[in-house]
Amino acid sequence: MFQPTLLNAGVEAAPRRRVRLLGQPQLQDYLDFVREKAVGGRSACVRALVDEWRAANDVYFELETKEAGLAETIDVRPLDLACRPLETALRSEPRFIEAFAELPVTLELVELDKLIVSQLSVSLDFGERLAVELGPTPTPEALFRFCQSVDRVEAPVWVERLDDGRWRFVSDSTDFRAQEPELLAPGQVSGLSSSDPVNALVGVAIGYGSNFLHAVRADDRLVLQNGYHRAYALRSLGITHAVCAIQTVTRRDELKLVACEAVAETPEFYFRAARPPLLKDYFDPRLAKVLDVRRVTRTIEVELKVRELQAVS
Repeated sequence: MFQPTLLNAGVEAAPRRRVRLLGQPQLQDYLDFVREKAVGGRSACVRALVDEWRAANDVYFELETKEAGLAETIDVRPLDLACRPLETALRSEPRFIEAFAELPVTLELVELDKLIVSQLSVSLDFGERLAVELGPTPTPEALFRFCQSVDRVEAPVWVERLDDGRWRFVSDSTDFRAQEPELLAPGQVSGLSSSDPVNALVGVAIGYGSNFLHAVRADDRLVLQNGYHRAYALRSLGITHAVCAIQTVTRRDELKLVACEAVAETPEFYFRAARPPLLKDYFDPRLAKVLDVRRVTRTIEVELKVRELQAVS
């Protein structure tokens, strides 16, 4: 067995505490989360879990009256003039262009509290670390770079060669993924160990997806898609607005292009409910609970098979 290699060494290991919203949208999702991910979750009292979820659900029922239509009152402002050069530079970045290829995108300052959320949990440790790195009084330029970064520090990756044709890649990040294989010319790759003439190479890129702070707008509502931990960190610092990349949809088919699966499958809940889950709910002890969770990793295995055939014509 080959020894595993750690890439991106020096990056802090995965956090262990998560803030989990209760009361919406499904009780069974919460029970499954505790059972499968929480420390001691398999022995937790189901009756107690149901009771706390029900209590949060009752709060949401009250908010449907007290805060009906709150999501539509979200404050959206133009960027600070000092950030215009940063916006121009960002729009020329290949990573940004590819991330928002489907629909036009605007960059605006959005009110954090009234962003609708579909992701029901965030890493408390990661959010706190991001908050410390940014600080409580960032300049407009620092806030822009924090929200729309193209050079963020990624989570560590462990690489293990299983045998001559298989490799395993492991990361704690949920953004970890494999891209489509590509045919490469020898000049595109440096450091080849082969001393023989090389005609072509096949490569699979293993890495991370773009994670700009991004929301989808429909009518007067904004649903947060990416950047949950940065949004949480900003809100925890008392910062009220974030630089957000916004794509506006006008029909359901467009939503399927740019929204996450939960939003695309149940748009009525996020865009029509009187009081959907909002970012500020993560900070309401009646609606959110901090749980110690077990480490969860993403694994990508790559297997290479080569066949050499000889044909007579």
